[in-house]
Amino acid sequence: MNVNSISPVKVNPKIPQISPGDTVRVSFKIKEANRERVQTLLGLVVRVRKGASGGNFTVRRVTYGIGVEHTFPFASPLLENVEVVRHGKVRRAKLYFIRRLSAREARLKERREKIVEKASAAEAATEEAVVDEEAVVEEAAAEEAVVDEEAVTEETVVAETTTAEAVAEETVSDEDVAERAATDEAAAEEVKETE
Repeated sequence: MNVNSISPVKVNPKIPQISPGDTVRVSFKIKEANRERVQTLLGLVVRVRKGASGGNFTVRRVTYGIGVEHTFPFASPLLENVEVVRHGKVRRAKLYFIRRLSAREARLKERREKIVEKASAAEAATEEAVVDEEAVVEEAAAEEAVVDEEAVTEETVVAETTTAEAVAEETVSDEDVAERAATDEAAAEEVKETE
């Protein structure tokens, strides 16, 4: 009889797809006396086991020259979050050989296909941002064009008003000139008579 047939194992949805060689940041709950806190562990996934109980994965971290390994069940409700920091390039399913290597020798190269996927995702996000920015710029230019057209219309109305006023002033000026000319002629005649 299989355990899964009695009660199926519910895998924690907060755990992404991980594989050996990945560097992960695991946030998990710890109960101390009467309080509960979240602790994080950044380390290398040494092994991934799959099985009837839902499976588990082991994370190794070297701190102050001492290697610490912690095994987490996939179905554990105590796991808050699992974040994959980088994907390592490995050719083994179990990385037990890492235990005997120094920290410098234990570094793994990063898998290129994951880097390319991240770069293409970042590039797509950048292209979307550029398209959004271009749309905003075009919209702003259209608004400026409308404002410019309104300003030109207002300037035309003001210019027409100014022209009408100038014509009226010129007409008044001609009458004033005629009156002045008449007064000047009268004054000139008076001067001639007095002589």
